[in-house]
Amino acid sequence: MSPRVVVLDYGSGNLRSAERALVRAGADVSVTADRHEAAECDGLVVPGVGAFAACMAGIRDVRGGEIVDRRLAGGRPVLGICVGMQVLFEHGVEHGVDTVGLGEWPGTVEELQAPVLPHMGWNTVDVPDGSTLFRGVEDERFYFVHSYAVRRWELVVDSENPMPPPRVTWATHGEPFVAAVENGPLCATQFHPEKSGDAGARLLANWVASLS
Repeated sequence: MSPRVVVLDYGSGNLRSAERALVRAGADVSVTADRHEAAECDGLVVPGVGAFAACMAGIRDVRGGEIVDRRLAGGRPVLGICVGMQVLFEHGVEHGVDTVGLGEWPGTVEELQAPVLPHMGWNTVDVPDGSTLFRGVEDERFYFVHSYAVRRWELVVDSENPMPPPRVTWATHGEPFVAAVENGPLCATQFHPEKSGDAGARLLANWVASLS
């Protein structure tokens, strides 16, 4: 049977393109804010476009933080996309407004220091060894649309912790920024895999395959 994937519907846009891409990747997909479905599915996708604060308001309205927390506590996979990745960090600062995020990772989403914003278009990424998400597409380009990103990776891994350290993928637009993270059951991409052609389709298929 195909893995059951829920795209969390909290009022953010771009839900249907994510749904279609995940279906093509081999998942049985529903778009819903139903807490039971979101908690019990094989994989949860948290999408996001627009402002950090607006996305966090929508997530709070559907108690999305609680859903994500409970899934991760049980080792159940979650994938954040674009602002859906950004909200996984502690803070987002936009236009001088500091909004509290979900806090799954330490760090702050800030405006990129780049000559041209937004960063819009195709970009290469620097993928760490052993990546599952990027298997087979390590040298491909992915599609970005954003002005804000995590500019510093701040999670310190305890050397005595039996869990493997996160795999952090970087990209550069004016300066380096976090393009993707693989951290046990929690993964995320700053770019839009659903808009990234064959490379994005392969990445989503890799994630869906990991749910089986």
